[in-house]
Amino acid sequence: MKAIVFDQFGEPAEVMRIRDVPVPVPGPGEVRVRMIATPVNPSDLLVVRGRYGVLPRLPATPGFEGVGVVDQVGPGLLGRLVKGKRVTVINGAGGNWAEYAVIPARQARPVPADLPDEQVASFFVNPGTVLAMVRHVLKVPRGEWLLQSAAGSTLGRMIIKLGRQDGFKTLNVVRRREAIAELKTLGGDAVISSSDGPIDEQVRAITGADGVRYALDPVGGDTGTEVFRSLGADGRLLVYGSLSNEPLRIETRLMIAGKRVVEGFWMGHWMRERSIPGALKLFHDIGVGIRSGVLATELGARFPLDEIEQAVREAEAVGRHGKVLLQIGRNDA
Repeated sequence: MKAIVFDQFGEPAEVMRIRDVPVPVPGPGEVRVRMIATPVNPSDLLVVRGRYGVLPRLPATPGFEGVGVVDQVGPGLLGRLVKGKRVTVINGAGGNWAEYAVIPARQARPVPADLPDEQVASFFVNPGTVLAMVRHVLKVPRGEWLLQSAAGSTLGRMIIKLGRQDGFKTLNVVRRREAIAELKTLGGDAVISSSDGPIDEQVRAITGADGVRYALDPVGGDTGTEVFRSLGADGRLLVYGSLSNEPLRIETRLMIAGKRVVEGFWMGHWMRERSIPGALKLFHDIGVGIRSGVLATELGARFPLDEIEQAVREAEAVGRHGKVLLQIGRNDA
């Protein structure tokens, strides 16, 4: 089969290659999925660069999520229940940028027929993370401000739409001034540019001297540090990425003077703590959010596996809108 493989960590367009590799065989409790499509997510590219929290043994194939059809199952009841079904392919170990992938049967989730392939391909990482962070961890109340950096990302835009639906206000940080008008049109209650001055000063000019109670940051470095400074005395910052590859600088006096809290969030860890009913409820809510448009993924260009370099460059292009997909096969289910 064809698969994207990298033998060393580095810039994705330079170290990834398409190769012929053996078709995998599922073991006990596993299923093999014939892949239809898989997105190019920032987390996938962080893995290739060697900057993700958990890294694979090399050589490796990227890809944490996607959509496909279960075509072969190993020993075990769960696999037989999903054989022949279209599923969202949650692959915590990576490996979905290939014609076939093997995953634990419990991570092959059948999806309703009315959800199109391109939405199922990006079913979990962004929509699931949005609901987990906002509704379950922070539990942002109606009427409160939620400050978020990297607001122009696919995930950030979902949070803006969720705020309009759930009744909380979003204060959105972007780098480019050109993005301000667009995010306001999308429904952002306030949008600021980090190029216009310190984020915390701009935040307090909007919300008042007390700052905000809830904040999200996937960037770190100067951006994450200024988001932390924007917190009120009882503020809570959830950190879910490190796009800058630079640490936060936490001021001790601000920690001592109030009850400010900084927490890390990793979707995989959070999901492992969910009960089966809790996980099923999350997946149901994701489907509802996709149908309503709140959690629907904005779609960008599609590329075959052998155009992986072009796909990566498109996925990281400045000002790009829409999720880039690798189109691998057809849905014959």
